[in-house]
Amino acid sequence: MIDAKIIDIKVQDIRFPTSLHYHGSDAMHTDPDYSCAYVTIITDTEYEGYGLTFTLGRGTEIVVLACKSLFKIIKNKKTTKIFSNFALYWRKLTCDTQLRWIGPEKGVIHLATAAIVNALWDLWARIENKPVWKLLTDMSPKELVSTIDFRYIKSVVTKEQAIQILENNMKQKEHQESELQKKGFPAYTTQVGWLGYSDEQVVDLCNSSLERGFTAFKIKVGQNLDDDIRRCEIVRRVIGPEKKLMLDANQVWEIDEAVEWIDRLAIYKPFWVEEPTSPDDSWGHGQIRERLKEKVKLATGEMCANRVMFRQFLEMGIDYCQIDAARIGGINEILAVYFMAHIKNLPICPHAGGVGLCEMVQHLQMWDYICLSQTNEDRMIEYVDQQHEQFEDPVCIKNACYMPPSRPGYSTKLKDECILEYAYPEGNYWKLNKSE
Repeated sequence: MIDAKIIDIKVQDIRFPTSLHYHGSDAMHTDPDYSCAYVTIITDTEYEGYGLTFTLGRGTEIVVLACKSLFKIIKNKKTTKIFSNFALYWRKLTCDTQLRWIGPEKGVIHLATAAIVNALWDLWARIENKPVWKLLTDMSPKELVSTIDFRYIKSVVTKEQAIQILENNMKQKEHQESELQKKGFPAYTTQVGWLGYSDEQVVDLCNSSLERGFTAFKIKVGQNLDDDIRRCEIVRRVIGPEKKLMLDANQVWEIDEAVEWIDRLAIYKPFWVEEPTSPDDSWGHGQIRERLKEKVKLATGEMCANRVMFRQFLEMGIDYCQIDAARIGGINEILAVYFMAHIKNLPICPHAGGVGLCEMVQHLQMWDYICLSQTNEDRMIEYVDQQHEQFEDPVCIKNACYMPPSRPGYSTKLKDECILEYAYPEGNYWKLNKSE
């Protein structure tokens, strides 16, 4: 491996005015401007690493500052030293004796951790001249597991168990990768169902998604029950009774309210109901799940703070686990969640959309398909048609499936013209629209 020295970092606040047309709107987040804290790791070689964490506009500047504070931990380190003991360096990032106080392992500081860790993985993959999914799948079981910090989750999975699982699956890897290259990985669309869209928009988007081969659709709910009933009826009428319909409440309900509301919407046969209450309340999810277990299944995870919270949800309160590539501490911690979900026999269906989330999570789910679960049964990756054109290596969707990326990296490098236009507040768009 090329032994590059990490010498500097650039962190930029990138914002897109998606709130103007209600893209991304839901019951909790009514006016999101899809944004990211965008990290470029600079080395003393020609290689750079590009990573990001997803935000909704205001507050991105705080994540930018956190990224700059965390960078001191890896500055002047050699890539071979980091990548040969990645779990140790992940712990250094999350356990700085002073910075840890403003987490620990949650909130702004953990979002910043994800941005830096994602950039490190992108750098590693570029040095190896592989896309991240291929970098992961080509690792030996011991090498891959060496990137994971098992602190606090050994009651569910240990390093030795994780290695054994991967070793047992080795003989099937070649077949799985061949199938993935031919067929891709199934996607579902949320683009049809933003809460700010008109009924006409919803119908048009459902029809266009059907034409593109989608068989699973998610809509936002939770602001007004009558509106939700009307919109569920509209979507069911367009997509028919056999296709999957998922409902996402984005955390707005109390426990009793969630049970009553979901009970009213159960007639539309939702495949799952997502984030029915506080994203921190594993007990509350468990209560809702128990009271509605004959009618619906629950999904959550996009705002789950860390692997410890996931452990609780996997044990108490969900049927589908949703990881987010930028919410917890990057690939290292996400791999830990995959192993726990595998042991608990719960399918992972990654949260995506946002800025760069589709680009990143595809790599993770493809590794899982090849090396860990080795199935796509009850598994889908969310797809939202937002900001893909801003990336040098955007997702490729064919027949409603993610096709595996072939270019090196984590698919996270933004185009130069995107940064010139949408960097905040100095980008061309924001200079012309200072009041927005």
